[in-house]
Amino acid sequence: MSLLKDCINKKKTSSIPIWFMRQAGRYLPEFRDIRSKNTDFIKLCLNPPLSKEITIQPLKRFKIDAAIIFSDILFIPYALGQSVEFEKNFGPKLGELDYGHVLNTPDEDILLKLNPIYELIKITSKEKILDNKDLIGFVGATWTIMVYMLNRISPKKKLDDNIYNHPNEKELIRKIIHAQKIHIKNQVENGASIIQIFDSWAGLLEEEKKNKYIYQPTKEVVEYTKSLGVEAICFPRNIKSYKEYCDIVNPSAINIDYEVDPKKIAENINIPIQGGMDPKCLLLDKDEMLKNAKKYLEIFKNHKYIFNLGHGVMPETNPDNVKILVDFVKDFK
Repeated sequence: MSLLKDCINKKKTSSIPIWFMRQAGRYLPEFRDIRSKNTDFIKLCLNPPLSKEITIQPLKRFKIDAAIIFSDILFIPYALGQSVEFEKNFGPKLGELDYGHVLNTPDEDILLKLNPIYELIKITSKEKILDNKDLIGFVGATWTIMVYMLNRISPKKKLDDNIYNHPNEKELIRKIIHAQKIHIKNQVENGASIIQIFDSWAGLLEEEKKNKYIYQPTKEVVEYTKSLGVEAICFPRNIKSYKEYCDIVNPSAINIDYEVDPKKIAENINIPIQGGMDPKCLLLDKDEMLKNAKKYLEIFKNHKYIFNLGHGVMPETNPDNVKILVDFVKDFK
């Protein structure tokens, strides 16, 4: 059993497990070298030998306890036939949503488009560097995928009121969940040992709408993931009530963001906690960075805790700081 899984299953661990969201990416010079020669992000993700190399790059540098696949949550819209592009210094751009095409996309088309990701997982899971470590697969949460597919978010990160109650809304939600399940099942069957569910836009939704758009769809996806025999870690970024989320959705572990009070989380949530530290702390000098890390380690010392961040590693992060932090967490008693 891996350190990460032992922690999630509330077993005794020899040290605090640690990994980072976006640990494979822009802050590593070896990644930038690959990226400079492969400018199309989608093609790079769908190139199993290269995406495998990117996935394991952080494990070659740091004593971390898991790899997370080099992929993106927007491969669900991509698999459903919506155009997806990644523009430098802007981010993802999705084409106009063709409801008829998306709702009638057969499973065979979804699998055909996503098969390179499953090949990536299959070949990566056999790497010796992953012995006794986890290979984390992931999906976007239903709500976040729907927000992207409908193109209803402004540059100022505000929701367009027209996002609600589309004529085909119920069918679209069911189709997204169906595609999520296909994607999760095939990731697990090819070697993913944990699934993380990213709800990047959870914090934008009004309280009275959370049950319909976040809690119930995510609960269904979490239950499905658990039925496959793997743990589901959820990251509902900036959600107002982590306790309510955990009580309803019941993930195996919960990743918290850096704007929530970790002391309240420790007091109110009983399942294993992951993350919390602001990624900007990795841009500080060594002493300040470790002071921030120690705060989380002390708060959760009597709680099952996986060290991670409250968002992904930033591009300007110095890899030397990541190594210092990892070694500090591993030596913490």
